[in-house]
Amino acid sequence: METGSPHDTGTADAQGTPTPATADVPAPDAGTEPDAGAEPVWRALPPGLLTMRRLLLVVWLGLLTLATALVPGLLAGPAWGAFAVLPLALLLWGWVMLEGNWRSWRYAERADDLLISRGVLWHEETVVPYGRMQLVEVTSGPVERHFGLASVQLHTAAAATDATIPGLDPAEAERLRDRLTELGEARSAGL
Repeated sequence: METGSPHDTGTADAQGTPTPATADVPAPDAGTEPDAGAEPVWRALPPGLLTMRRLLLVVWLGLLTLATALVPGLLAGPAWGAFAVLPLALLLWGWVMLEGNWRSWRYAERADDLLISRGVLWHEETVVPYGRMQLVEVTSGPVERHFGLASVQLHTAAAATDATIPGLDPAEAERLRDRLTELGEARSAGL
């Protein structure tokens, strides 16, 4: 297994359950620059994002399952309540897919740019040069705040390269915002 690969799924614990790679990689110090020639150090998203998304899936599809069982069951007969199996199957499929999506998200700070990698079927890797960043925002909606999460939104001169890193710990999101803002100002000063 190659270390630092965006597809690196980590190691397995004693039960054989995969653990995310780089989940416990310490954040780079604000005063140090990553080596330009070195492989990027990929950082995974915290497991709180997966927990939040799974809870939302259970709430919405659980309500849909209940409604699908009760409404046809009461109006047309108990046999029609069997249609509740469809949203329940969708819930089980979504449960598995959410983990794959969560594992696919990674980000890495390099000397001149930020890499964001995501996607299971369609893998996408975004490179955001520090000198092109115009605005770095930290956002956290009510559900994210309840789970202790925040997102970092990057805005550049080209709208197509705007990027988001969801589900970060608020302290990491603020550290990343401050670091990216500092590096963006330093790189754009020479333009």
